[in-house]
Amino acid sequence: MNEDSKIRTEEVEHVPTPPRARVSDAEDAPESASERLARKRDYLEGFLKQTPSDAPAGEPGGATYEAVVDALKSIYDPEIPVNIYDLGLIYGVEVGDEGHVVVTMTLTTPHCPVAESMPGEVELRVGSVPGVGTVDVNLVWDPPWDPQKMSDEAKLELGML
Repeated sequence: MNEDSKIRTEEVEHVPTPPRARVSDAEDAPESASERLARKRDYLEGFLKQTPSDAPAGEPGGATYEAVVDALKSIYDPEIPVNIYDLGLIYGVEVGDEGHVVVTMTLTTPHCPVAESMPGEVELRVGSVPGVGTVDVNLVWDPPWDPQKMSDEAKLELGML
């Protein structure tokens, strides 16, 4: 071990107590309650006016991607009063070049009464989104759906929280 890598220690008998901060030390002139409120509002206005950086249209946060998600949220399971997105039936949304969208989804069970019609409805609703050209819906069974895939909003709606 070289001298630079050793930890040096020093024993001391007493450490002086640092001075306490006082509010009066920080204020040059007393600030009224209305001035304090105005300062807080200025801070909040600037914070609330900030906008996220522009995400590409096909990425999460992008216009096309978010419009596709909104379209999926407009489709409700006929037996459960929750949309298929919050229900956790949508496993993936990919927006590619020229508006090609691939939706990977499942159903609550393979014997679901809407097994034949739900993928077609997803294709129609997503296809109606401006900027979307073609839509492919992949219906998968692995991994199987379970209630843990639901959003907190869906669980709350169904009284599971």
